[in-house]
Order: sequence, then C-alpha cells, then structure tokens
Amino acid sequence: MKQIYQATLQQCQQHAYRLKWAKSALSDKFPLTPSRLSALNDIEQAVLDQLAMRFSKLQDAMGANLFPLTLELSKEQGELKAFIDQLNRLEKINAIPSAEQWLILREMRNQFSHDYPNDPEIQVALLNKAYVLIDDLLATLAHITLFANKYLR
Repeated sequence: MKQIYQATLQQCQQHAYRLKWAKSALSDKFPLTPSRLSALNDIEQAVLDQLAMRFSKLQDAMGANLFPLTLELSKEQGELKAFIDQLNRLEKINAIPSAEQWLILREMRNQFSHDYPNDPEIQVALLNKAYVLIDDLLATLAHITLFANKYLR
C-alpha cells in the first residue's frame, strides 16, 4: 500500500514540477490578453499547452488516485462511494484544505477539456483563471503530502 502511495505521489510531484516550471516560464506573459495570446511564439505556445496539460493531469491524478489512497492509508476509507463524500472526509480529517476549493479546481480541469480555437476571449479567460488557481492546486498537493507523511513512517 505504501509503495503504491509513494509511486502515485511521485507521479503527482512530477506533474507539479512541470506545472511550476511552465508557470514560471510564462510569468511575464500573464495576465494574458487576446493580443498577447496571438503574439506567443511556437515555444511559448508549447509551454502554455504544457501548463494546461499539467494542470489537468495533476488535478486528475490527485482526485482519482492520491485522494482515495490517502483515505485508505489513513484508515478513513469507509463506505465513501461518492466523490463528494471522499472530499468531505478529506477536509474533515484535514488532509485537504477545502473540499469546495477542490471542486473549483476540478471545474477548471473540466473547462480545459473544451477547445475554443476561434474565441480568444474565452481562451484567455480560462488561462488567466487557471494561472491563478495553480497556486491552490500546488498548495493542496503540499497539504495532503504533509498529512500523509505521518502514515508513511
């Protein structure tokens, strides 16, 4: 169990590392505007794609894998079939800062699954929102990592 948790955490940390790198590499471009978005060169566009992809992958890996493993590791699993029940339990045991904030991060990930190639206003609005939410996503990973560490000793 601990090995599976460690492997999952390592995967999340790799996504987080790449996400932080992409955010830093693009820091002088934000907040984006439609004209700034269209002026990005191919490398900057690729880094922007990396940012969106790693945000989505990290959020997904945490919600689908790390959260259930944390509940199992802490012996808090119980009969929590609904994801919202898992989130509420994670918040109650202080494994995550906020179930409500996690739902906002999840919605952001869901919005990335839609492509708006002909609407730069929507694109920049989503990217600007995600850019701000990156810190919350990374903070949640740090929080749950600290929480789980006491069960890994």
